Amino acid sequence: MTAQSRPSRFPLPLERVKKTGATLGSVPREPLRPQRPLHEAAADAKRLVPPSGLGLDSSGVRTRMVERLKKGGLRDEAVIAAMLRVPRHEFVDTALAAQAYEDTALPIGHQQTISAPSSVARMIELLMGGDGARKRGQLGRVLEIGTGCGYQAAVLAQLSTQVISVERIKPLHDGARERLSSLLKPGAVRLVHGDGRLGHAPNAPYDSIVAAACGEDLPQAWLEQLAVGGRLVAPVAMTGAQQALVVVDRNNQGYIRSIHETVMFVPLKSGLD
Repeated sequence: MTAQSRPSRFPLPLERVKKTGATLGSVPREPLRPQRPLHEAAADAKRLVPPSGLGLDSSGVRTRMVERLKKGGLRDEAVIAAMLRVPRHEFVDTALAAQAYEDTALPIGHQQTISAPSSVARMIELLMGGDGARKRGQLGRVLEIGTGCGYQAAVLAQLSTQVISVERIKPLHDGARERLSSLLKPGAVRLVHGDGRLGHAPNAPYDSIVAAACGEDLPQAWLEQLAVGGRLVAPVAMTGAQQALVVVDRNNQGYIRSIHETVMFVPLKSGLD
């Protein structure tokens, strides 16, 4: 891992990051799904039934996933506990449920993915490494950019006082609301259908901000909505097609950034769908 730190004004001059060989995320293409003939409607209905006999509801399958993450470098005990509590298979298509606890990104529709468990764990572990609310072992009030299927929001909810999660694609927003309402206590996560590049000013400032999509820059709105003592973690495009995790800490003097390992995330877009 390489890291560079210095006070900086924004927009950030994001220079080229050295190659580390580590890739925490992946963006597989969503497989083409031809329309099913009407006479196969029964088979389609059967596909919606959760698979049985896979042991996906047991704590053992999540424990094995987390043990692999620990071997890969995950150290934060609070993050480990949060990853153990959230059933990842509840956030993927039932046809992909058997792959839910593999360390891979999976398609969730609309050209989006659920991030690999190692990507989620690493970004949250970086968030926990800052000051402010993290000194109490909590992320405080969190702004998440890109709700997707809701999995990362569910993990963040285990470590925060509240999560505000913004999603620009309405079907994903609606699907995440349905899943999270049955898994979390009311108020733990507030979902917003909006343009993530604008953040969410009504609930600012935020102790922690995390983005699940890669932009060409760090939007000014995110920086302005980050509390003093807060930390932001986001993938940012570097030279060529390379992406890297960028960490920004805000203090009374301004912003300090550091560049971490290379990653691969879906692109950050503006507007609503």
